Amino acid sequence: MKNLLLRLSLAAGLASTTAVAEPNAAPPARESIEWCDIWISHANETNLPRVLLIGDSITRDYYPEVEKCLAGKAFVARLATSRFVADPVLLKEIELVLSEAPFNVVLFNNGMHGWQHSEEEYRKAFPKLIKTIRAHAPKARLIWATTTPLRDGKGITGDTKAEYSDERVASRNTLAAEIVAAQKIPTVDLNAAVRGHPELHSDNVHFTGEGSKILATQVSGAVAKLLP
Repeated sequence: MKNLLLRLSLAAGLASTTAVAEPNAAPPARESIEWCDIWISHANETNLPRVLLIGDSITRDYYPEVEKCLAGKAFVARLATSRFVADPVLLKEIELVLSEAPFNVVLFNNGMHGWQHSEEEYRKAFPKLIKTIRAHAPKARLIWATTTPLRDGKGITGDTKAEYSDERVASRNTLAAEIVAAQKIPTVDLNAAVRGHPELHSDNVHFTGEGSKILATQVSGAVAKLLP
């Protein structure tokens, strides 16, 4: 029920956002299908700290293992989305989730989608992502997760025909690392944890159960250090 209410609220919020948009404002370049998956467990319980994982389908895949690892220590929620960091709808999605509960730790990543956007667009928009999280979770401790590598090193998105590669992943990780370091936000290096191990991939982007478990172990360890 909680998940359903969040989805309904999200739809209403995005419709409202569209209605008040500047009439001549160009929409950001988007993928042919945009999606958002919000999951908040133990919605009515307050006896443990809360953790939010912000990311994409890779985050969604390792989320269950993180929840297991932190059982009894924290309630773990997720916001998995296809929205690129330069899309204002992403900030609306984050605002919606952070308005639902007080989170003590927020781990975030945004880098595997939006290949139709340049790395310069990524660099310019990334600080707004951090600013939005801080504005709506001012007491939360933040962690940034690096974007994971590709199995084949490069590829082309099916809908936008935009090229992506490990070089572009590395560029985005470098840009984000400079920004989070300046703001003293710790990093969990998921890229390094699985780089050079194509056998951990289930396809060019996603990971096998073993790969997701390795990522979850890294995430859980980083989060546990920041729990109150």
